[in-house]
Amino acid sequence: MRDGDDVARLIVACPDRPGIIATLSTLLAESGANIISSDQYSTDPEGGRFFLRMEFHLERLAQRREAVEARLRSVAGEFGMDWRISVAGVRQRVALFASRHDHCVLDLLWRRQRGELDAEIVCVVSNHPDLEKHVLPFGVPYHHVPVTPARKAEAERHQLELIEGRVDLVVLARYMQVLSTEFLERVGAPVINIHHSFLPAFAGPAPYAQAHQRGVKLIGATAHYATEDLDEGPIIEQGVARVSHRDTPAELARIGRDLERVVLARAVQWHLEDRVIVDGNRTIVF
Repeated sequence: MRDGDDVARLIVACPDRPGIIATLSTLLAESGANIISSDQYSTDPEGGRFFLRMEFHLERLAQRREAVEARLRSVAGEFGMDWRISVAGVRQRVALFASRHDHCVLDLLWRRQRGELDAEIVCVVSNHPDLEKHVLPFGVPYHHVPVTPARKAEAERHQLELIEGRVDLVVLARYMQVLSTEFLERVGAPVINIHHSFLPAFAGPAPYAQAHQRGVKLIGATAHYATEDLDEGPIIEQGVARVSHRDTPAELARIGRDLERVVLARAVQWHLEDRVIVDGNRTIVF
């Protein structure tokens, strides 16, 4: 068995009220589980929302998980809980989408090769052939699916054929196409995007040129969940760097590439570790 096969994560969101942690801790203890870590947050102790991420160890988890989940169902109704359990040792399947920019997609592949990203990267999908020679040495299949305005719907159907039902997460690693609402509804997995600006500033294309024109002193990158509203999905992580009037748009882009790599890698890792809970159009990150 892999390390983590007997470690599970319990994720909970519900209206806040007294007794939630006590009930869950007692339930796990009576099931024979040992709590390893616990993080919780309340938007307001009186009438707010409560969020929890708890890791626990339970020997023979695969055989005993169903019994734990049955006990959780028995208390979920009382507290109005939305909850789920995931097994730490089960690698999630990830598809990477990219265009011509290589820095984000190659960084994620490198982190996976180094064992820093605990995921199975099942494929890279791109609307250009440029990155294939860089991706194949990692042993990951590369699918070139051209996208044109006239054939975008056809291209998205092909992309869905490649990944639908086969992935737990899609990462847009500088994929310079807007995904349709139909694609987002059908893909059956969360989609994380990296935007090369500190959203909500400079949404849309060419943010570094916009930043240069405004003479900003900070530039940033934003990782967020993709929704049908362009660049407005729940933000997972952001990073910034100080710049000056001396920096050209090309220099801003160079500085930004480092930010994009780190911010996207953090967001993906946190998602894979079940550290991100979506609350409306924002996130709780433990």
